[in-house]
Amino acid sequence: MKTLILDGQKLTINDLIEYALAKEVRIELCPKSKDKILDSRKYVLDLVSKNKTTYGINTGFGALSNKSIQQSNLKELQYNLIRSHCTGVGDPFSRTLSRAIMILRTNCLVSGYSGVSLEIIQLLIELINNDVYPYIPCRGSVGASGDLAPLAHLALALIGEGELFYNGKFLKADFVLSQLNLKPVELGPKDGLALINGTSVLTAIAAYAAYETAIIAKAADIIGAATVDALRGSQRAFNPLISSLKPHQGQIAVSHNLTTLLKDSGIMNSHLDCDRVQDPYSLRCMPQVHGASRQALNHAQSVIQTELNSVTDNPLIFSSLDEVLSGGNFHGQAVSMVMDYLCMGLNEYCSMSERRIEKLMNPSFSTLPAFLTPDSGLNSGFMIAHVTAAALASEVRTFCHPASVDNIPTSTDKEDHVSMGVGAGLKLLQVVSNTRKVLSIELLCSLQGIDFLRPLKSSPPLENVYNLIRVHVPFLKKDMVLNKFFTIIEDLISNGEIIKVAESEAGELL
Repeated sequence: MKTLILDGQKLTINDLIEYALAKEVRIELCPKSKDKILDSRKYVLDLVSKNKTTYGINTGFGALSNKSIQQSNLKELQYNLIRSHCTGVGDPFSRTLSRAIMILRTNCLVSGYSGVSLEIIQLLIELINNDVYPYIPCRGSVGASGDLAPLAHLALALIGEGELFYNGKFLKADFVLSQLNLKPVELGPKDGLALINGTSVLTAIAAYAAYETAIIAKAADIIGAATVDALRGSQRAFNPLISSLKPHQGQIAVSHNLTTLLKDSGIMNSHLDCDRVQDPYSLRCMPQVHGASRQALNHAQSVIQTELNSVTDNPLIFSSLDEVLSGGNFHGQAVSMVMDYLCMGLNEYCSMSERRIEKLMNPSFSTLPAFLTPDSGLNSGFMIAHVTAAALASEVRTFCHPASVDNIPTSTDKEDHVSMGVGAGLKLLQVVSNTRKVLSIELLCSLQGIDFLRPLKSSPPLENVYNLIRVHVPFLKKDMVLNKFFTIIEDLISNGEIIKVAESEAGELL
């Protein structure tokens, strides 16, 4: 069984999402982190014993931070915080995102700057390892002061008052914990605040979206290459000499991929001396446009990677320096902005793909049968498949309106600037899904176009992709229901199978 050791410093995007997706994995606490957690906790308890007024430990919260709380009420203070902040609405997060949120919150707390009890961390790890996750509504966070509402629903399950997904459905948390021979945690000073005051929800969404976008980036090059061949396009525009004069990292990578994917294509070799001088931008400019999207992804990955191993609650406990510092690490602006940027990057994949689909439909450009059907008129072929792609692409453009520029002050204007990070993340997840769907339509159309060029063959990597798809999806001789085929291909993109079969011939793509 694969084991992920959390120490607050080394978590990667791939590890986070792969462990959130997997069934047979185990999370463990780094032994050195345990000492830091205990030391930080002792410091908090010493502050309480000295009755030293400290925000979040013996005061109210947010706009109520000037209210001192008596020692006898400190436990109640933390429980009230959790219960009052459970205001989330909407559908619950998926298993994958819920587990990612839990892993990420644990990784933040194990750094030893939160003053949280060790028992809370241990219970989080037990739930992750038992593949049990809480009911966390997806809406209700403005992405500053932490993802308060969704994380409060996570905390509610830890104290036995929320719901946990167990044996195929959500059940009362206290019952599920008893079935696992676990006990709800008892909150002490700062425990509740440490659980909810952080960016774990918006960052988990961002990490998942970046993980999926990295798959889309390679798949888009493969699918775009297949369309170039189906349209008898030229690979001359992908010559590395061109990109050497405009050496953006993303452009160089895409040029390499397209050149590699189209090498030794029989279709390409059959029209080397044709009279077509230049292809449309949606074919010719893939290195420049796909490359720009890759650079958006690269920047997003860098920011998200930093956030994964950041301590994002408040106040922070520096026990070795005898300091408790209040700041703003709970503010999600950096991650919110790159999620908006990632929407823009995905939009370009989606937009270029939709344009290439149109070229495949259009006999005046492609010389393929109209709408890729042998008997157009009687059959509509892929006419409305293009309409679906257009609808999805239009939605994506709407979702590219940035969420991170919005601001609605909260908490009587004490929290007067917020990131809207979860809102940015939720629309980003829809953009990821739409883009993958449009690419699945393009691949279905491009392979139909390649069929019309038989007996000519494409390149070995693209023939592998063709063979994979044709196991599941037939050549369209006459009209049939298509949406089930879109779903099949979308799954083959998402699970990496299309990339795997192409790379088995081409070698690892950039």
